Amino acid sequence: MSLSVVIVGGLHADARRAAVARLLAEVPGSVALHHDLATAPAGTVVRTVRDASGELSRGETPLVNDCACCALREDLVPELRGIADAGRTRLAVVELWDSVEPKAMAEVVVAGGLTVTGVITAVDPALVLPYLGNGDDLADGGLAAAATDQRTVADTFARQLEYAPVLAVADSPDADDEDRELLAQLHPTARRVPIGHGDPEGTSHARAGEATGRSELVRAALAGFDVEAAAAAQHPACALLPAETDAHGVSTLVWRRHRPFHPERLYTALEDLTCAAARSRGRFWLADRPDTLLHWDAAGGALCVEGVGPWLASLPDAAWDLVPPVRRAAAALDWHPEHGDRCQHLVFTSPGLDRDGLERLLESCLLTDAEYAAGREAWRGLASAFDTLLEV
Repeated sequence: MSLSVVIVGGLHADARRAAVARLLAEVPGSVALHHDLATAPAGTVVRTVRDASGELSRGETPLVNDCACCALREDLVPELRGIADAGRTRLAVVELWDSVEPKAMAEVVVAGGLTVTGVITAVDPALVLPYLGNGDDLADGGLAAAATDQRTVADTFARQLEYAPVLAVADSPDADDEDRELLAQLHPTARRVPIGHGDPEGTSHARAGEATGRSELVRAALAGFDVEAAAAAQHPACALLPAETDAHGVSTLVWRRHRPFHPERLYTALEDLTCAAARSRGRFWLADRPDTLLHWDAAGGALCVEGVGPWLASLPDAAWDLVPPVRRAAAALDWHPEHGDRCQHLVFTSPGLDRDGLERLLESCLLTDAEYAAGREAWRGLASAFDTLLEV
């Protein structure tokens, strides 16, 4: 019997546990493997294996280099291989601890020679905006995965949400249309699967007609998963960003231009731009750094800007053969006769978004007509306002 592995994660612990319980209840012989990182300060990570009837085993694994996530990586694949070799289990559910991100774990499992058939993030719609707006460090809430973990609640939740192709959505009585619309706009390509509310056994909310077949959640868990495609969908150069939308009080503004930003004016506007939306992301370029593709990633009132390599237009022709086809295809879709794939592609999603004000602010950060006409040699002489932010 081949073993399928589905990864279920998310900071919304109640929704995550409900999704795992549903899978265990609906797939005979399935087990859930969970590493509790809350015990990391004591020097260990606690591993449990359970099925629908309860806990089957419990063990501890020591930290690796004082890192709980490293211990998880070291322990997870051998445990899954042991389950696969026993031949009694068709589905292993890896329930991630709160702040563990699914991307790293999916890649670890696949690199270990196992088959990931699904990655699911469980979500309570009523908690999406509060979590996106929470700029607290994970460490402040006891959620850090290592002593050096500097992530925040907001940016961790955003990555958990946007990486998974399937969202298991709790039927929260506190959620309204705005909450559900915000979730839909943040990850419009996701398959959203209902899991019910307050249903620890995971059985009372099975949909009509599913008694003799697989539920939507089980089908999603076994549908298949491609780690390379998932990574490409998150890479700033070819990310599948949301489209322009406005519904139920929630808006997504897609702002695309080819003219470069003036570094000093953009830097001055960063705080206002970061606070303009619950979530913003994308790619952009600065006039003084025409060869560097820059990544914009903001949530919880905090912005991360980083260089993620060159624009394809800055590479010699011989180097293009080394670029993944998906990257070349993404560049071709938006190729400019003068600037190539260099572009501003920023997406802002939020309830109550001031679209007009945001567009005016963004436009004011671009080079003026006179600055643009001066040409690239003049642009390179502009003050490099982003040196500190990019740690140059």
